[in-house]
Amino acid sequence: MTGLFDWLAANPLPGAILLIALGLILIFLLAYFQGREISLWPPRLSGRPISLPTHIPSSMSVMDAIRTRKSVRLFQDQPVEQEKLDLVLEAARLAPSASNRQEWRFVVVRQPETRKLLAGIAASQGHVCKAPLVIVACADTDEHIMQSGQLCYPIDVAIALDHLSLAAVELGLGTCWVGAFDEDKVRQLLGIPSRIRVVQLMPLGYPADLSPVEKMRLQLDKIVKYEHW
Repeated sequence: MTGLFDWLAANPLPGAILLIALGLILIFLLAYFQGREISLWPPRLSGRPISLPTHIPSSMSVMDAIRTRKSVRLFQDQPVEQEKLDLVLEAARLAPSASNRQEWRFVVVRQPETRKLLAGIAASQGHVCKAPLVIVACADTDEHIMQSGQLCYPIDVAIALDHLSLAAVELGLGTCWVGAFDEDKVRQLLGIPSRIRVVQLMPLGYPADLSPVEKMRLQLDKIVKYEHW
């Protein structure tokens, strides 16, 4: 050890680089074993340590979930179990994002009075307060623009919410995308910092009506081109 200290004293710059490198390796190893998300660029260490089921017995395929998903506006008076909430949030956490930026942030609103106020801010849409909880999807963003000219954060938050909504279907839950709201008033109600964008509200709960809905969608030949427009 004395020899190491003597070398560090005689070589301060290489020694500092070595110590920094060892510190970074230690941080990444700790993060890895805790199950945290690591991004080299932009540099990020995020996500809490998780202990969630890695598999849920289910006969539902991804295509089944896509076909079954519908906008739910009538919910049962039944709370969402914490385990199921954790699972749908984990589905969102695992979504891809531009440069692995992971700009999404989620505020879970359960309190009835807060949900009632939130519904008033969201064009008085009753299902916002009648769902047992509302996920307020936000973005902690520097408003990075991709080479395509598109902002990253609206796309990335939408991808995360789509993961969440499909996971919800598998768990017997329903969701609804809500984009009609006053962003500044949502920030004020929930104490969200001014730098944070509020992208969507998503009520979550057990659907009162389990019947399927017919999806009115354009046929593939109306929306798909091959090789050129």
